Amino acid sequence: MSNIINIRSISDIHQMLGYEKPRHPMITVIDLSKVSVPIADTKVRVASDLYSINFKNKTHGQVTYGRSVIDFEEGCLYGIAPQQIIEFVQEKGVKKMDGWVLYFHPDLIKGYALHDKIADYGFFSYDTNEALHLSDKEKNTLNGVIGQIQEEYEANIDEFSQDVLVSNIELLLSYIKRYYSRQFITRKSQNTGFLADFERLLKAYLVEEHIQEQGLPTVHYFAEKLHLSASYLSDLLKKETGKNTQEHIHYHLIEKAKHLLLNSNASVSEISHNLGFEYPQYFSRVFKKKTGLSPSQFRTSLN
Repeated sequence: MSNIINIRSISDIHQMLGYEKPRHPMITVIDLSKVSVPIADTKVRVASDLYSINFKNKTHGQVTYGRSVIDFEEGCLYGIAPQQIIEFVQEKGVKKMDGWVLYFHPDLIKGYALHDKIADYGFFSYDTNEALHLSDKEKNTLNGVIGQIQEEYEANIDEFSQDVLVSNIELLLSYIKRYYSRQFITRKSQNTGFLADFERLLKAYLVEEHIQEQGLPTVHYFAEKLHLSASYLSDLLKKETGKNTQEHIHYHLIEKAKHLLLNSNASVSEISHNLGFEYPQYFSRVFKKKTGLSPSQFRTSLN
């Protein structure tokens, strides 16, 4: 296994790519057509402290991210959060790439509202097979925002520079979130299949013998089974049903708990154990949060 290259700063990424000296210490846009790529076959694994938004178009070669491999014959966009491991495989004889990558350091957005809500942009944790495919109009819109970002950090830094840069990053992320929402809609028939498979897997998991053996179902369990990233599955479910994966899991657990409370003589502790909860107190807390009543109150009120 090849060694991992650790990218700590904007200067590091410029140096790794053989790029010109950065114009700003915490943000940069890399024009991929200007990046030098070795002619020989190469495999490089990279871990970065930076956020990145990657748009690559008509590029031969592969990138591995998470569990997935993707090529860029048709062009697509994806985000990568800090400390994700990316593996680049460059095919022999291929020199040119087309597209851009925006890198920015988390420190750039500290003290701004974006710092607290960047986790809401789930696409930073999607796999590459869940990348965003853009229309020409969408490409032009994002290219316009990227141009504004580049123009701003190439100008002389003043007291307004950081505000303008962060505002434009947030605008870019909002457009990407909108376009992903559009992609969920245009792939509705495919998504319906995922929803049916998820419901089938969840119901099968909640068979009493299974849940006692495996413990509480997790978001990652279902994501693995469906060959999706956890973030993509949750966003897909939220878009289609109004509930994310964890909310679906809790809903079915509570429905099963209600049935057991009303149709068995098992104690609350026994029901908690049968549903895979390690501690009855946690079960009671989840149940009350979802129903407004403790398990005992629910049983009494309907009996």
